[in-house]
This record gives sequence, structure tokens and C-alpha cells, in this order.
Amino acid sequence: MNNIPQVKVGIVAVSRDCFPIELSIKRRKALVEAYKKAYSADEIYECPICIFESEIDMVNSLSDIKEHGCNALCVYLGNFGPEISETLLAKHFNGPKMFCAAEEENVGVLSSDRGDAYCGMLNASYNLKLRNINAYIPESPVGDASDCAKMIHDFIPIARALIGLSKLKIISFGPRPQNFMACNAPIKQLFNIDVEIEENSELDLYESFLKHENDPRIKDVLKDMEQELGVGNKIPEVLPKLAQYELTLLDWVEKHKGYKEYVAIAGKCWPAFQTMFGFVPCYVNSRLTGRGIPVSCEVDIYGCLSEFIGTCISEDAVTLLDINNTVPKEMYEENIKNKYPYSFRDTFMGFHCGNTCSKLVCNPTMKYQKIMARSLPREVTNGTLEGDLKAGKVTFYRLQSTSDNHLYAYVAEGEILPVATHSFGSIAVFAIKEMERFYRHVLIEKGFPHHGAVAFGHFGKTLFEVFKYLGVEFIGYNQPVSLPYPKENPFKK
Repeated sequence: MNNIPQVKVGIVAVSRDCFPIELSIKRRKALVEAYKKAYSADEIYECPICIFESEIDMVNSLSDIKEHGCNALCVYLGNFGPEISETLLAKHFNGPKMFCAAEEENVGVLSSDRGDAYCGMLNASYNLKLRNINAYIPESPVGDASDCAKMIHDFIPIARALIGLSKLKIISFGPRPQNFMACNAPIKQLFNIDVEIEENSELDLYESFLKHENDPRIKDVLKDMEQELGVGNKIPEVLPKLAQYELTLLDWVEKHKGYKEYVAIAGKCWPAFQTMFGFVPCYVNSRLTGRGIPVSCEVDIYGCLSEFIGTCISEDAVTLLDINNTVPKEMYEENIKNKYPYSFRDTFMGFHCGNTCSKLVCNPTMKYQKIMARSLPREVTNGTLEGDLKAGKVTFYRLQSTSDNHLYAYVAEGEILPVATHSFGSIAVFAIKEMERFYRHVLIEKGFPHHGAVAFGHFGKTLFEVFKYLGVEFIGYNQPVSLPYPKENPFKK
């Protein structure tokens, strides 16, 4: 995927003047060796300058990691650490930063070379707050070389998402459809997290689409679509228009992303889109999302923002689905009960018209949009990629501005069950523990819209940390019964 950043973490060790600097240097080298052994050497850079008490050391180490292409920072407390210069480093580094610290190796160090970084982390965190500096601090931030290497490795997808957001432009087309206020939210919070947005009319998009009518590249895109669909290419006559539309979007992205490096699209798909363009854009949306350029449906700006975050974290395709309908009791009794560890109310169906990347769909097939075809000629609703989504682990999540301009989010891990849906669209049977309570006391209580982003794997830990780093005011999750929600009725039966 070329629409997400590559992360390189600069590791800078620090040392307080009344502690041996050799201790921090030795521990830094052990950390770097442990990281290279367990992970990729290309992801980190060992800064040779160990920050002592001097602010000049801070300036020199900052210059060094910048020169070596580092876009993320790890401040490593090899001993107690100099609280002023180490936090000044974090302040002046323009990118995601984390702090971690060394534990004592053995009994022998306690009498002579004790580092006291366990204590130093407290002073570091206090100074970060004094200077209003946001940094990632792991849940257990003090450990040996292998532990700290794992902390840095966990930080990399967090940093990738944060770097991506700082260099992201969202391109939208058209206002939200009429009678669709659910995904209409203030854009102020986008600017608060350094995301740019370019809002366009779908008329501008249509004009550009017409100009691509005889684009010589269409034949190559058409061939690629035919290869991807294979036996699922059931409506071949719509593919030339879809190829024309794909080129329209890709050219628009290149022309309009400006100074930003990464792009996500909030696309229009109804009403009038079908009758004017002559198709629905679902399949094209699925193809671009599969390449790391998320395209949300129904001009869902915070939906494509959420998808982009998941793409950066998972380094894979994500999707956007309606939290759509209940599982019939008949289906639950026959296919889920006593086979999987979920109650009836833990299950639901996630659905959208046909926007999910083909590699995530069982037997992906080109079809028409059945709901739209109830009131429109069928031939103008062609273009959905349909099939049950593949079973496996998933994370349902969303970052959203509220109507009164507060930043909220939710994260819930679960799975797609290998149960036939007997339905249409891109759809699956989902299971999330305590979904009924989560649905009522997070999704409904906090006013989240029906669109949820889906990452294919369990990424709750990383998403939660990204939302914390961004300063999200509320992060909901599917709490166990032992932990009631604030407004959950304690007298319910």
C-alpha cells in the first residue's frame, strides 16, 4: 500500500548527571540488539548521542535523528534521566513520541549501578504534563531489553496512524444525501487533528467523469477488473463505465491532494448518482480501498477518516458497514447456538451495498443494488460487489465528531462467524461479546451513526492508544457485565 507512511523510530537514550552514563549507553545497545533480533532493523535508528543534563545534547540528538530520516521518537530512560532535556526533546520533535525505561537487570546492579528508571518515568510523565506534551507511554513502560523492544514494536502502528493523519487530506463529493443526517458532523475536529478536507460538488465529479470518456487507459483498468472478478463478472457491460470512474477518482486525487501525502475519499452514491452516471460506484470504492485509499459511502467523512486509521494500523484493507440488522432467531438456533460462545444478543449483521475489497469476500460477484432497484431501473444500479464476508477476527470501531463538536470514538473486538447470511450486499454475521449492552450504552447513548469501520483482525489495543493520543474525550468499548456503564439501569432484570 502506497497511501500510508513508513515509520522509522529514532531511539534516544538519556542519563542523569549523578548516574553513570555508561549504564544508559549499555542498556540502549542491548535494546537495539534485542529489537533487531526480534523485528526489523529498518524500523529503528540508534542515536549515538546520549542526552545527559545538557540542552545542547538535546539539540544535537534532535538534529541527528532528523538527518537519519526518523519520523517517530522513542525516549529511552537507561537510568533516572534528565527530566528537563528529555522532555524538551519530545517537545521539539515534530512527530509521534513515546517514553519507556529500563528495569534493573539483576541483584548485582543494586549496590553499584542501579538505574532507578522506574522512578525517573514518574518525573518524565510529570514534566510532559507541565509542558503540555502528548506522548505514548505503554501500559507497563519499564522493562528489560526485550520488553522495551516489544513496546517500540507496538508503538510503530500507532505512530503510522498518527503520521498518516497529520499528512491526510479527505476529498469529499457532494453533501450528505437528503434524510441522512446521521453521518453529518462538524469538520472542525478534522482540523484539530491536522487533517485537511476538500469538499466538492458531485457536479464537478460528473464533469471530470465525462472528460475521461475516451481515456486510453480504460482498457487496462477493464482488463484488471476482469481478472479480479473472474467468474464473478456477471455484468460485464458495466465495467467500462466503472473503469472510467476509477480513473476519474485517481486523477482527481493526484491533482488535488496538494501538500498532503495521503488521501481518503468520502463519495456520493445516491440519490441521482445512479441516473446521471448510469451505475453505482461500490465496486470502484472496494478496489481503491483495497489499495489503501479508503472510499466511504454516502459522503461519510468521519467514516473514511476511521477507515484510513484502520488501514494505517493493519496495513491492510478495511471496510465500512452499516450496523444493520438482527440475526433471525431461527438462524441463531440452527447455526450459532452451542457452536460458538455467543448469546443471541451478541450477534448482528453488518452490511453495505458492495464496497468491500474482493479479497475479503467469499465468491465476490458483480451485481446490482437491490434496494435502489426497487424504485429505479435495474440497469442504472449495476456495480455492487457482493458476497458474504470471510470469517475471522474483526475490530469494529469509529472516530466521530459529535453534533456539538466533541471527539468521540468506540472500539470493539469480535469476529465474523462462518454462517451463511442468505442475504445480499457485502454482508456478514458478526459476534461481539456484550453487543446488546454496547449497542445501547455506547452506540445509542453517545449518538454514534450506523456506519462502523471494520478492520480484519484484532487491533483494539492499538486503536485505543491512537484515540488516546489524539485526545479523544470518550472512548467506548464493549464492557463486561461486571463493569456497568454509567447510565446502565442497575435495577433491570
